[in-house]
Amino acid sequence: MEIFADPKNSKEFLASSKTNKKIEVFADLQVHSKHSRATSIHLSIDNLEKYGRIKGLNLIGTGDFQHPLHRKEIDEKLTEDDKGILRTKSGFAFLWQTEVSLMFTQGGKGRAIHLLIFAPNTDVANKITEYLASKGRLDYDGRPIFGMSCRNLTHDLKEIDDKIEIIPAHCMTPWFGLFGSKKGFDSLKECFEDQTDKIYAVESGMSADPGMLWRFEEIAGGKVNVVSFSDAHSFWPWRIGRESTIFEVDELSYDNIIKAIRTGEGLKATIETPPSYGKYHWDGHRDCDFSCNPRETKKLNGICPICKKPVTVGVDYRVEELAKNPQGFKPKNAKPYHLLVPLHELISFNLNSPLASKKTWEIYNSLIDNFENEFNILLNISKEKLLEKRFDEKLIELILLNRQGKIFVKPGFDGEYGKIVLEDKQKTLL
Repeated sequence: MEIFADPKNSKEFLASSKTNKKIEVFADLQVHSKHSRATSIHLSIDNLEKYGRIKGLNLIGTGDFQHPLHRKEIDEKLTEDDKGILRTKSGFAFLWQTEVSLMFTQGGKGRAIHLLIFAPNTDVANKITEYLASKGRLDYDGRPIFGMSCRNLTHDLKEIDDKIEIIPAHCMTPWFGLFGSKKGFDSLKECFEDQTDKIYAVESGMSADPGMLWRFEEIAGGKVNVVSFSDAHSFWPWRIGRESTIFEVDELSYDNIIKAIRTGEGLKATIETPPSYGKYHWDGHRDCDFSCNPRETKKLNGICPICKKPVTVGVDYRVEELAKNPQGFKPKNAKPYHLLVPLHELISFNLNSPLASKKTWEIYNSLIDNFENEFNILLNISKEKLLEKRFDEKLIELILLNRQGKIFVKPGFDGEYGKIVLEDKQKTLL
């Protein structure tokens, strides 16, 4: 089996789809356009391709395909093949993808859920866009808001075409996750009702990983898989692909990717940031600069000691509320996953330099020049090869520890990312 994550191997990747070889597809299928809120004004198809290659991705979601201005860019930059894959002139692959925000009342409670939507081809993408336009404006935000339930949206989209895929995004985040503590539900069944059997996967999000989600009966049962994508709001390598899914398929096609998501056949592994790196892993208040683990939250009766208001309950606490299986439980159909802090974060920490500083970029670019792409560096390159190129030994050690899932990250909370901390500070956080 050959790996075609190498950005220099675009032609070989295209050729491989015409042979019987299995190919590995490193996919980030949750991105946005510059027309979504809080996104980079330079977010474009060109930049997604450029930095996707540097990261080691070879399939990216289009993001926001229903937005009229972004759809114009998609039509100008991408050409669809007969397998439902959109390609740039150089052959880089994209998949029809968007995300919607649903805000509605169900069960006597206000709900807010983000859902990913995938389309098999241009015709179906057009029909989805027409349907969404009948429910509200599409031009004000790349991730539009609709006042309808997850159940009704799923029902209506499946009436358009059963090949449309719907996946709850960042399923554990408090404010917009399916299982979120603020606006979410306690189960898939409670959320999707009679359409639950149309949901084949959940997206883990940065504050959770498959090991946490396997503790839920609906996911451990084998009918619902776990995928992971970045929810990138920019194209920078420390954002795009930070969470992604590795597929192993005979050829790159929409049908093969969706089959892998629905059945697990061809879903090889996921790449996850350590859950503590996510913005909502622990409980706390960002404005009060206070965070704590679930045990401490219970001692405080859920009240912030600074402002005396209820804390924002994070993912770790919420998992314990919903879990039926013990910590460490692993179902028979479990797929492996890699816990990886982005390479820029490791370099920045080692240099004690800002993430996007000139010094950080110089080291990053040197590594890419020598070893082709970030995933190759994080997952494959040996210590000996890194030493041959005379990279800093402390950085090499960080890369190897990262590969083993042994980088300690001070947990993120209430919208703040987690941060790598020194070993001697770990005890005060446990």
